[in-house]
Formats: sequence, C-alpha cells, structure tokens
Amino acid sequence: MPYFDAASSAPLHPVARQALQAALDEGWADPARLYREGRRARMLLDAARETAAAAVGCRPDELVFTSSGTRAVHAGIAGAMAGRRRVGGHLVVSAVEHSAVLHAAEGFAATEVPVARTGAVDPAAFGAALRDDTALACLQSANHEVGTEQPVAEVASVCRTAGVPLLVDAAQSLAWGPVAGDWSLLAASAHKWGGPAGVGLLAVRKGVRFSSQGPVDERESGRAPGFENIPAIVAAAASLRAVRDEAAAESARLRALVDRIRTRVPELVPDVEVVGDPVRRLPHLVTFSCLYVDGETVLHELDRAGFSVSSGSSCTSSTLTPSHVLRAMGVLSEGNVRVSLPLGTAEEEVDRFLEVLPGVVADVRRRLDAPASAVPSPAPGSLVVDSLGKRCPVPVIELAKVIGDVPVGGTVTVLSDDEAARLDIPAWCEMRDQEYVGEQPAERGTAYVVRRRG
Repeated sequence: MPYFDAASSAPLHPVARQALQAALDEGWADPARLYREGRRARMLLDAARETAAAAVGCRPDELVFTSSGTRAVHAGIAGAMAGRRRVGGHLVVSAVEHSAVLHAAEGFAATEVPVARTGAVDPAAFGAALRDDTALACLQSANHEVGTEQPVAEVASVCRTAGVPLLVDAAQSLAWGPVAGDWSLLAASAHKWGGPAGVGLLAVRKGVRFSSQGPVDERESGRAPGFENIPAIVAAAASLRAVRDEAAAESARLRALVDRIRTRVPELVPDVEVVGDPVRRLPHLVTFSCLYVDGETVLHELDRAGFSVSSGSSCTSSTLTPSHVLRAMGVLSEGNVRVSLPLGTAEEEVDRFLEVLPGVVADVRRRLDAPASAVPSPAPGSLVVDSLGKRCPVPVIELAKVIGDVPVGGTVTVLSDDEAARLDIPAWCEMRDQEYVGEQPAERGTAYVVRRRG
C-alpha cells in the first residue's frame, strides 16, 4: 500500500531502527554521571551530536537536541529575540513559513514577506522588510506544501549585511543536503528524514546573541531542558547520516518520478494546476490542484485505492480555511493533492497512482455536478450566482457553468460566504483566462465579480 506523504512524516529508516534497538541497551543511563554507564551514555550522545553537526554544517557545540522540530523552532525564535531585545522586537518571516514558525511569531511585531506564484521570496523584497529594530528573520529552506526551495543563501547575505541573524527551518530539506548560505540558526525534525518522532535539533552559531527562555537546566547548553532521550537521538543521527549517503542517487531517481507526475497529471486529468517552482524544488514532492473537486472526498477515495496522500485544500475535514501557503501564492486551493515520495518508492507505484487518479477525480466531479443557482440581474449581460451556504468547490463549479451564458464583456457575480472562494475564484480566472474584477461587499457573504473575456 503506497505511502505518499513523506513530507508529513517519513517511514522509520532501517538504520534508525537498528540504532534505536542497540542504543536502548547502551544509552539508558544519565549522561551527566561519571560512573561507567553514564560515561557510555555520554559517549553515545556526543557521537550523535558530532554526526548531526557534520550533516548540518556546524560545530558540535553549536547544536542541541530538542523534543521536536516545533520545539526547536519555538526555542530558536524565543531565544534569539530575547538575546537581541535591545535591538528591538521586530521579526521578519516569509508568508509561506510552516505554522510552527508563524505561531512562534505571534507574540512579536512581525512582517510577512510575500511570495511569487511559485512560492519563493524575492531576496530584495525580504531585505526591504528588515528594519533598524529587526531582531530576527526566519526563512524555510524549502516549502513543506509545494516543495519550492527558497533562496536561503541570497537572503542570508542580505540579512548579514543588515546585521540581522537568520533562522532557517530546514525540516523538509536537511535529508537532501546541508543548507547553503551564512545562516545564524537552524531547526529541523528527525521524523522528516526517517528518524524517530520526538527528536528535533537546533543549531545556534557562535556569536549569535541568544538567551534561552522558559525552564533552564544544565543539559543541552541550557537550551533544551530535561533528560535526553539518548536512544532516539542516536537513531536520529544515524538515520540522518544514512539518508545523506543515499541522497544523491535517490534524489535523481525520485526527481524523475516526480517529473513524470508533474507532466502526466495535467495530461490525464483536465483542469489541473501543478503548483510550486518547476525547477528549484525538492526532488520528492509535487502538489497539484484539481478544479471542481472536493478535496476531502479525493483524499478518501485515493486512500480506498491504497494511496496515502496529503492536501492543503480547504475542502478537508481538518480545516475550514485554505492553506496559508496556497493563499499566499495565489494559486488554486480546491482539490489540492500533495504527493511526497519516501525513499525507495518504486516506479510501479507511481505508475499505478497515475492510473487511479483520473478515475477518482472524474467520479468526484460527477458527484458534485450541482446545478447553478443563476438569477439574472437588472444589468444586461450580467448574472448573479447565489452560492451562499455552499462550500468549495461548488461556488467555482457554478461560476464555470454560467460564464458562457453572458456575452463577452459581461459579468458573473458569485455570492459566497465560503472563505476558499476568495482564493479559488481568482485562481480559476487565471487558469481560464477570464478577468477577475474583484470583490464587493454584499448583504451576506462577499460578491466576487468576473468578466468574460472570450
């Protein structure tokens, strides 16, 4: 049964399993103690730190292990902001950062840097957001939803010139190689590269002003209090080294499989938008959105067919609003499917996915073939579509059904109280070469106006 959601959590690597089992017998003692068992545990912890630091590209004494990647992000942001409180309380982030970063930024005066339709920031725009009171900047190395790689080295250079430290969330990319550029702090999570869950890492370069917040003790340089989970840490470091050894070959192989998906899905399924940068992207991840599709149903049907995939669509049970990443990019969110291939994915599994997907999408579209509630407005050449109370993708379906009923230059006004319509209607216009006039206030919901071009 193919598992295609490695971006959420990768399967435990065989090396991690072996290292974990061995370390359970050898690494149970307190590494702070001087007796034999404690010294043995300390040796395992130090060796794991050296291995992880080599993979990150930092000194071992710059790296600490945390209880998760989220904890590493929160500790890194809080510590850096506190360490530079005399500079100010301003924080700069990209609009597509992981929710862990955006949640950590909520307690500060934050500026979100917009992204292009590919999901990448412009280094010049990022630099323009830096101020005299900016204490910290944050930028992911690669996006977790669409796979776009960020220009970290260029942004790090801009930040360095401005005297602002840069924290990099490297959770999605660290398995594939070290993060380039003169970054100041870096966070990552072991379960993203095939290590055990419950292990994160935080690197803080020497010279970065940092003041640990929250509970502090003598462990992990005072930056991650509590007894270290040495067996899990050993397994995390061992698996990181293992996936790095495989990275070159697997990157080329998985990139070819993802290229096949990127090319074939639009050929096999009508009305699909493949999102994310087509070149500067992670090798194992591809995201596409299907018009006129209920994302939750698509995921359920693919699961029934044996494929575990993820989605940033608002039409899923886990969220009532579109993915903030897709919203920031201005791309279609309805019917969104994210495929992220784990190491070892077979070519036959991808071929089978491409066989199953068209039928799944076609079946869901047939189920959602609801008639449009179109009411002529007083103005000639215009229609009003009442989609109030209907969730995505129904407002876009009804718009698509009636756009041909108005003359070229005429308008269709869609009334909707679904938050996803604010993103999906402009995205539909972009795909269909229609003019999105804008939104207007309405007695209920919002009125979205579209002008027919042809």
